[in-house]
Amino acid sequence: MVLTQAELEPRLVELDPQLVELDDDKLHEECGVFGVWNVTDSAAVTALGLHALQHRGQEATGIVSYDGHRFNSHRGLGLVGDNFGQAKVIASLPGANAIGHNRYATTGDTILRNVQPLYADFEFGGFAVAHNGNLTNANALHRALVRRGCLFQSTTDSEVFVHLIAISLYSTVVDRLIDALKQVVGAYSLVALSNEALMGVRDPLGVRPLILGRIGNEGTGGWVLASETCALDIVGAEFIRDVDPGEIVVINDQGVRSIKPFGSSKSRFCVFEYIYFARPDSVMEGMPVYDARKRIGAELARESHVDADVIVPVPDSGVPSAMGYSAESGIPFELGIIRNHYVGRTFIEPTDSIRNLGVKLKHSANQSVLKGKRVILVDDSIVRGTTSRKIVEMVRAAGAAEVHMRISSPPTTHSCFYGIDTPERGKLLAARHSVDEMARLIGADSLAFVSLDGLYRALGKSNRDAAKPHYCDACFTGEYPIALPDMMDNSDRQLSLLTEMR
Repeated sequence: MVLTQAELEPRLVELDPQLVELDDDKLHEECGVFGVWNVTDSAAVTALGLHALQHRGQEATGIVSYDGHRFNSHRGLGLVGDNFGQAKVIASLPGANAIGHNRYATTGDTILRNVQPLYADFEFGGFAVAHNGNLTNANALHRALVRRGCLFQSTTDSEVFVHLIAISLYSTVVDRLIDALKQVVGAYSLVALSNEALMGVRDPLGVRPLILGRIGNEGTGGWVLASETCALDIVGAEFIRDVDPGEIVVINDQGVRSIKPFGSSKSRFCVFEYIYFARPDSVMEGMPVYDARKRIGAELARESHVDADVIVPVPDSGVPSAMGYSAESGIPFELGIIRNHYVGRTFIEPTDSIRNLGVKLKHSANQSVLKGKRVILVDDSIVRGTTSRKIVEMVRAAGAAEVHMRISSPPTTHSCFYGIDTPERGKLLAARHSVDEMARLIGADSLAFVSLDGLYRALGKSNRDAAKPHYCDACFTGEYPIALPDMMDNSDRQLSLLTEMR
């Protein structure tokens, strides 16, 4: 049974009284980090790398460079091109060493003082850090540091690193960094720059990604750290390897040194990187993302086949999975929805009537493909369900005879506290409704998600081993592999930075 519009609206208002904007009906990327050592025009190269990582954060960006004598910084709100598109800005960032950051807010407001990289002058010299992820004991550390007299200049949990390094009693910057890392809990990757070295770090479980690359000839070229391999391609760098979980790589003029202060532990890489976050042309943990998404689509077709005339992706993230679904099912793949790539995140929707048409700003129905057809729509996830409902409505309005929705991830039933912006659990559609109820709420004739075991099979595992899962899949299972100390602190529950956005 499909709900009428009159029946549907009160239910959706109950789920989200403000009928959130379409941009908020997605799991947003975390942040992107990039760093170079011994690279000519390091700021320009870093800006290019950040441009390739723009999908990981669109709210703010920054670069800190070091020219051998002083550190130079430029940070701003908005996109990479808006901040680093002018030659005079790049010229103000001299030196052969630099780090950069693209920000999507998961803790702290989107204000200039929260834009990274963060920089501080210490007794050993300058130090800049750019951070992707979330510290789950940030509140407790913040309170302890404030009691010691530390003065915080931002509201982002990334500043905790700076203060822990400042108060460390160790003599070298690397030892101070290790001292700080042993006090934090959470999922993170970070790049840091001092007078002496470029450093890259992944959390002990390797939840967040970080890779090492090289520019130029071995022995004479420079080094690159980045969140994804797509950032290496744009700057002409060679992929060397993934930074290991719990590893610190220290890069200086003598080369690359590896330190593993946490011992060994089983990796729990974020499975949503394969589903949605990473760019399709990246390789994550040795696996091409594009291929992984096609295999997920094929698994989805095997698990939830339905008779139909055409497979239609919800662009752009649904395209590879829809291709895999089509190849496995033999049902033709068509672009039944066309995306308008020129609608920015800052478009102003001034009235309710215009806001309700907002989906048409980004997506248009290709009526010649849809009219009279039984359509399978393939998308990567359902969060609140508001966008899915509007997409289904649009396809029906274009004349589709049936609309079936297939999702290339399991139902998202739990919030993420490791650096991904997800709504609180009460606003996740799958946390409150069965799959059949969700189908009715979005207006689809049927709805199916890839199973958790199917997702693991698509990623090369036989099934999910409940005792030793290979990935972090807490958003589907509620099994959080890293402790959540701040969430257990009832006195600060309302103030928890983890419920805000970086």
